[in-house]
Amino acid sequence: MYSSLEYSVVDISKQQSVLESIERLLHLAGLELDPRLSVFVIAIVDSKIVACAGIDRDIIKCVAIDPDYRGNNINLGLLEYTIKYANEHGQFHLFLYTKPENKIFFRSCGFYPIVEVPDLVVLMENTPIGIKRYCQQLSLEKKPGNKIGSIVMNANPFTKGHQYLAETAAAECDWLHIFVVNEDASMFSFADRFELVKAGVSHLKNVSVHASSSYIISKATFPSYFLKEQAKIDKAYMGIDLLIFRNYIAPALNITCRFVGTEPTSEVTNAYNEAMAYWLQDSQVSSMPVIPLIVLERIKENNFAISASRVRALLENQCYDEIKALVPPTTWTYLQNKYM
Repeated sequence: MYSSLEYSVVDISKQQSVLESIERLLHLAGLELDPRLSVFVIAIVDSKIVACAGIDRDIIKCVAIDPDYRGNNINLGLLEYTIKYANEHGQFHLFLYTKPENKIFFRSCGFYPIVEVPDLVVLMENTPIGIKRYCQQLSLEKKPGNKIGSIVMNANPFTKGHQYLAETAAAECDWLHIFVVNEDASMFSFADRFELVKAGVSHLKNVSVHASSSYIISKATFPSYFLKEQAKIDKAYMGIDLLIFRNYIAPALNITCRFVGTEPTSEVTNAYNEAMAYWLQDSQVSSMPVIPLIVLERIKENNFAISASRVRALLENQCYDEIKALVPPTTWTYLQNKYM
């Protein structure tokens, strides 16, 4: 036993010496500091910081323990204290990402695996029924039909390109489910984007618009601190996101296909489209049925593909007349009220 062992919560943005100690621990564990983190739970033995765990809203990140202090239940106490802190701040449903070799340890701490990208990452949550409960709720929105389509969009903001994608998909399907990414890391708030999508597809009678849940992963919150190479980071993020969709969300709604537009300008989005073709359609990566990916050619205006990024750039330069040709009337009215 140690002469003293205590746990405390620190804000590393205000304590340089603590930050340096945490960075040392992370380095020993082969990790890097996640730039989104400022709040850490630390374990202190005889005035020395020997373990740490960061908390970013509902995600536990950057868990590390000094090799000299492993195997002595300090790590269990650390996780218990971190969960207690999160609960006190209103976060009861918690997630964590870790390397596959750490899965057994976190399982002993009360976390349950959801999906795994082999050799890269496991996503876990602190309940054995979380994803099942979500799917049960989602299944209440199930619609009859042989061809049930889906689209996941950020819609930052909703453009004529998004509308064309939705209209074309709806025309090909018995029912279409649209998921709007639920985060406020974009130029437009989630609340505004959600309303713009609903307004932009309100004329389509076989469409449901859903707010995405914590199970549709945001690139902004995906922790990349334990993966050193960008290619591995991208593969892990996209694999987690798409396996959750294929293994849980699609079966809950009887989704049989997913629609996406071509991406001629963004390498990142184009890479995601390619990842969809793999994770949704390869029979070897999941035991669940494949989800055919239907790629639609993006529509153009004046020989330029219509994109939300172009609308945002035009907004910054106050080129309002050009924007009007790129967005449906519902979005145009919103932009007029907000910016003009």
